[in-house]
Amino acid sequence: MEIHGFCNPQFAGVRKVFAENFAQRGDVGASVAVSLAGEMVVDLWAGHRDRKRTLPWQRDTIVNVYSTTKTMAALTLLLLVDRGELDLYAPVKTYWPEFAQNGKDGVQVRHFLSHSAGLSGMDEPMSEEDVYDWEKMTAALARQAPWWEPGTRSGYHAITQGHLIGEVVRRITGQTLGAFFRRELAEPLGADFHIGIGPEHDQRIGQLVPPKPAPGGQAAPGSIAARTFANPSILAKAAASRAWRAAEIPAANGHGNARSVVAVQTLAANLGSANGKRLMSEAGCRAIFDAQTFGKDLVLGVPIKFGMGYGITTDLLPMGPNEHIAYWGGWGGSTAVLDQDARMCVSYVMNRMESSLMGDLRGFKLLQAAHRSL
Repeated sequence: MEIHGFCNPQFAGVRKVFAENFAQRGDVGASVAVSLAGEMVVDLWAGHRDRKRTLPWQRDTIVNVYSTTKTMAALTLLLLVDRGELDLYAPVKTYWPEFAQNGKDGVQVRHFLSHSAGLSGMDEPMSEEDVYDWEKMTAALARQAPWWEPGTRSGYHAITQGHLIGEVVRRITGQTLGAFFRRELAEPLGADFHIGIGPEHDQRIGQLVPPKPAPGGQAAPGSIAARTFANPSILAKAAASRAWRAAEIPAANGHGNARSVVAVQTLAANLGSANGKRLMSEAGCRAIFDAQTFGKDLVLGVPIKFGMGYGITTDLLPMGPNEHIAYWGGWGGSTAVLDQDARMCVSYVMNRMESSLMGDLRGFKLLQAAHRSL
């Protein structure tokens, strides 16, 4: 397998594992990137961007990264906090008055970031097309009663988190989350990452190779997990549609590659500066580790410690040797990991999907190799 890009000799182990992912773990097309102290030290890509393996994965190939998008939405919200325009401990109704319906008067913005708002799925039936309708989704979420007492525990808001965070951003800035993210984060950092993407990019978007089974397929009927994935229900094939790509779904339809994920998330890993630019304060980045919930997630069924918008490493789900490591991954295998102690950021993005919602061995092996390189 021919591997393209560059790799600092110190991180040769990452390149070795990346090659092994193709030889031993079935990768079709993929990219991996690592930054250290704000500078890119690994930027590699290889394989094919289509299922038939006729089109090479190129430097500018991007794919739908599913929930790795959530790290972008979270950082967008934290940017507003850092600028003093938002208080995470304020009631949501402070910014979005209509949200305070049906027992949600006391729900705070931080509950959105920690998946503890009790709105992991929808009561009103939502089709795939309805998910693209911002006003319909946010109005329904404002009307809905929580499925559990907000703030008490997490239940992964697989699709809804993006609309909840995005509406707060829209109420404060007057812009959609995708537009605000593009102007304030992606463009200043030179990141080729899009939340809502135009048709001019279609020719370079890689084809996803969907997994089986679908998310939530093993959940007990009637459980919060089953209800979360049943409504709204999203199929992998939707990612190939123009409607999905054009919509803003800040929990799930970001398009990028490992380089672009790292370009943005380095800001958090390196405590406010990336690519020679300071966009946030150190304290604003450390807010990620303000722990909110820790226990068995009602939807994912595993013990997760949530900070502000990211999972936090624990002995039960270790993401490396250091204390201040935050992470999230996307359905199929994409990952974003930031280590503030090492000032390191790692991302893996691919097109052949596994069934896991939180990453798999391919990304984890690359993360381990990056930490060994230190």
